[in-house]
Formats: sequence, C-alpha cells, structure tokens
Amino acid sequence: MNLAKGVGGNIDKSQVLSAVEKYEKYHASYGGQEEERKANYVDMVNKFYDLATSFYEYGWGQSFHFAPRWKGESVREGIKRHEHFIALQLCLKPGQKVLDVGCGIGGPLREISRFSSTSITGLNNNEYQITRAKELNRNTGVDKTCNFVKADFMKMPFPDNNFDAVYAIEATCHAPDVYACYKEIFRVLKPGQLFAAYEWCMTEAFDPNNEEHQKIKEEIEVGDGLPDIRLTTKCVEALKQAGFEVIWEKDLAVNSPVPWYFHLDASHFSLSTFPLTSIGRFFTRSLIRALEFVRLAPRGSLKVQEILQRAADGLLEGGKKEIFTPMYFFLARKPNFGGQ
Repeated sequence: MNLAKGVGGNIDKSQVLSAVEKYEKYHASYGGQEEERKANYVDMVNKFYDLATSFYEYGWGQSFHFAPRWKGESVREGIKRHEHFIALQLCLKPGQKVLDVGCGIGGPLREISRFSSTSITGLNNNEYQITRAKELNRNTGVDKTCNFVKADFMKMPFPDNNFDAVYAIEATCHAPDVYACYKEIFRVLKPGQLFAAYEWCMTEAFDPNNEEHQKIKEEIEVGDGLPDIRLTTKCVEALKQAGFEVIWEKDLAVNSPVPWYFHLDASHFSLSTFPLTSIGRFFTRSLIRALEFVRLAPRGSLKVQEILQRAADGLLEGGKKEIFTPMYFFLARKPNFGGQ
C-alpha cells in the first residue's frame, strides 16, 4: 500500500487539510457536540475513513480490528482466529448468503468467505474503501462470490428476510442510534437466523464522573470517528428492544492471555507490528512530514497521523484501565415467528 498516494481517499488532495479541520470540529475538544456528531454521522464517518484508511492499511493490514491473543500467537494470527471465531459462532455453511455490516476494505470478508465457503455482501458507505475492497477481492479471487454495496447501514437497500447470517466487526460503533441499527439488521435477516458482532464499548468500570475516564473516551472518539461510545449493557438492551433473542454475550478482552492493546504499548517491540509501536509511529510521523515537505503527500497528512496517534494513546489507556473494550461479543437470533 502506497501510504502517501492513499492519504485522503476520495477527497481532493488540495482539500485534505480542510477536511481534517472540518472533521475535528465535530468533537468536544474542538467545540463540537454529541448531538451534532450523531446528526451528521455520515459526513463525519466518511471524512474519517477517507483520511484514515491508507494509514490503517499501512499499519494494520487489511483487517481493521483488534483481537484477543494467546501467548506465542502473532497479531495477524490472532486477527484471523478472531474472524474464524465469529464464522463458527454463526454456524456458517457453504452456499449461504451473508452480510458484513461495515466491511471496511474487506479483510474479514475475504477471510470468512474462504474459511466458510459462503457468499458475502460487504456493506459500506465509504466509496474509497469500496473501490479498494473490490481491487483486493479481484487480487485474491473472491470477486466471483463476494460483492460490495455502498449504503448507510441505518437504511439498508435490501428486502426483508434476505440474509442467512449477519455479522459486524467493530463497525456498528459508528451508528448514531444502536437500537435503530440493530432493528435494520433484524429486518434484513431471515427468521431463525443469527447475528453476531464485536462492539466497541465502555465497560462497567467506566465512571462518567471521572475526568480522566472522560478524557480517554473522548480521545478514542476523536481518533476513531465515533459519535459516542456506548456501555456494553446498552447493546443488550438494544438487541432485545429490536426483537432479537440474545444467546450469549461476553467481553472477550477479559482474561485474554495477551491483552488486545499489547502491541500499542511502547515497551513491547515487534517487527510485525512496528508501525503501531511508539517508535513506528515516530518513524511514520517523520516520513509523512518529509513527504508533505516535498509535496508527495497532501497538506494535512501529518494532522491525520496525529489524530490516529491520539486514538492509539486513548485505546492503550482505556485498555490498561479496563474501562474500554473493542471486542464486546454477542450472538443473537431472530425468532422464527419474526419477532416484533
């Protein structure tokens, strides 16, 4: 992935700095309000992923999510196992029609499709990510069985009772209204079938009256394009309100042998996760500064990297204090009778 070439996504290169500044103004530390973020979530999230996608792919690979890890297991191995886990929980079978809600550039979609021999539709509202995802699908040969649809997951362009299974991996955290999002997923899922997700949540240890906790929460929101971060309990309430039967739920970050945030910690160095370490981020920052200076990267690129740095710091502190999790898992079923 050419980092400099991809910065800004579909935003005109001359407008990257302006887009960064407009994105920042959605957030509290720049004078923004939660209500404004929720009302304009489509614009906010699209700006974020246009700006951040090339950085994510450079540092993360093609799957933009965390994973619990076993000792001796690499980050990449943990990510693949995390994707296989959700496929197994959904009991995916060859030939099924599956929906990936908020698919990014399709890393999990490709892995799960090949693992389960299913046909997966990736839903994404960001044109740049879909263009990149289609290219990667062609490169890996899954373009005949998997496709992408550009649409808002709050208003899906699919008929009722259309999919055999639905999953979302660290994506519906961008929803301005989690109940409405789950209700739309409920609508497109066939009766009797399963929905599974990994959600970004604040845990029960989060204290809304603690200024340090609030600062960490805001750093994650600013650095990751989130209108708000809900509590784990709100997800279960919303699922039941939408009509789902909750089969089981658990924060998979709890008791993970290797913490999900381990590779974000400056005290742990690994060549495979070098771009994510503090040393790697310093190297990337220096590289971007140099590319901006010689005009190979658009003005504003360094500010994007700084936003993502802020996210990494918030995620690390949130993980260490156990007030935030990126892998609150649930498995839910749409009743055979169709629910509400």
